[in-house]
Amino acid sequence: MGYVTRIVIIGGGPGGYEAALVAAQLGAEVTVVDCDGLGGASVLTDCVPSKTLIATAEVMTTFDSSYEELGIIVADDTPPLEQAARVVGVDLGKVNRRVKRLALAQSHDITASVTRAGARVMRGRGRLDGMQALDGSRKVVVTAADGSEETLTADAVLLATGGHPRELPDAQPDGERILNWTQVYDLTELPEELIVVGSGVTGAEFAGAYQALGSKVTLVSSRDRVLPGEDPDAAAVLEDVFRRRGMNVMARSRAQSAKRVGDRVEVTLADGRVITGSHCLMAVGAIPNSAGLGLEEAGVKVRESGHIWTDKVSRTTAPGVYAAGDVTGVFALASVAAMQGRIAMYHFLGDAVAPLNLKTVSSNVFTDPEIATVGYSQADVDAGKIDARVVKLPLLRNPRAKMQGIRDGFVKIFCRPGTGIVVGGVVVAPRASELIHPISIAVDNNLTVEQIANAFTVYPSLSGSIAEVARQLHTRKAGAEA
Repeated sequence: MGYVTRIVIIGGGPGGYEAALVAAQLGAEVTVVDCDGLGGASVLTDCVPSKTLIATAEVMTTFDSSYEELGIIVADDTPPLEQAARVVGVDLGKVNRRVKRLALAQSHDITASVTRAGARVMRGRGRLDGMQALDGSRKVVVTAADGSEETLTADAVLLATGGHPRELPDAQPDGERILNWTQVYDLTELPEELIVVGSGVTGAEFAGAYQALGSKVTLVSSRDRVLPGEDPDAAAVLEDVFRRRGMNVMARSRAQSAKRVGDRVEVTLADGRVITGSHCLMAVGAIPNSAGLGLEEAGVKVRESGHIWTDKVSRTTAPGVYAAGDVTGVFALASVAAMQGRIAMYHFLGDAVAPLNLKTVSSNVFTDPEIATVGYSQADVDAGKIDARVVKLPLLRNPRAKMQGIRDGFVKIFCRPGTGIVVGGVVVAPRASELIHPISIAVDNNLTVEQIANAFTVYPSLSGSIAEVARQLHTRKAGAEA
């Protein structure tokens, strides 16, 4: 019997479990060390739970904003004087029970598939133990919940430990009134007045969701606008929608502290203003889980931010040690973590591998409307990083959008001036996460706007707007060359 390569993966999130599936498939002996349950934060406290909550919010928004325009009559016993009262409500306790149930079910499914593939799953916390041995192997010490330790020998180690919510020194979450995004699913009643601190993706998603569920929301943004890292046109649409729906969006307002005052929360801003609410959600970024892993002793370089340095095939500075996911700070996306983990295993086990290409990554902000992006951005074009032509088409002109009562959103495509090759795109629409895929395929395969324009679309459909933008870009190209 030949030698079997031993792989130890620390962390069971998307980076870890996807790597485990690949390594097991390629014949390695795989051990996944995990302390919370496979799926990691993505499945247990982040992506899956938040998107499940948002699914309920989405139904509420659709009902609230569209039923009158679409001619739907809701019969209820609201007295005439209160006829404008909300006719649908939400049982947050029930919603959160469903959220937790689905998250656990997903975690169990992942554990079953990893085990079925032949990998071993160990409950505990793993850390590297010293430098590489003379035979090229590494030692990993696993500490179980009861304090007992077991040492594993590995030919390669993958660090996929993720991150945790950043906390402000003067705004410590208590899990009851001041919350981080992992604690909101313990709420049994809808917050009457929710202050969301932080207007990045997490803050915007939760602010929009709770607004739709019926909370009165104040969004505190330290920047000029919500979603400072996203396409500016898309962010402007979302901020307009937020304000129109009654959200109090406070721009250029940095939160300094949050404290409980009885059943209320007081948030003090840097300029001295104080705002109050029944609850406060802190969404001020994440910190990588790189402490306590024995990185320095093992020769693994860590950036000032605490993120582990990696190259395009997920290698760290220590031979035989790879890293994937949020702990690397490359892109805080489950899809990128999974790709980093798979690439690490392909590379170490000698399979064909393509380096990580971040210019083909598609991502989505699960607000309402959703914001999906792929490839080069408006910021890249504006900064001169790439020469590209841009066409943006409002969804308001799309026949299917008119039928469904969709007023907000657009399709935007970036293409190269000479060749018409598609290099990026933005979709702002309900289910933009589904609509971005054809643009992702175009970016990944260097397709031209002509090829997109010539492919059939269903009439009427929202995807028709993608073909229409491509046609406009193709026509302008032809006109420019004529």
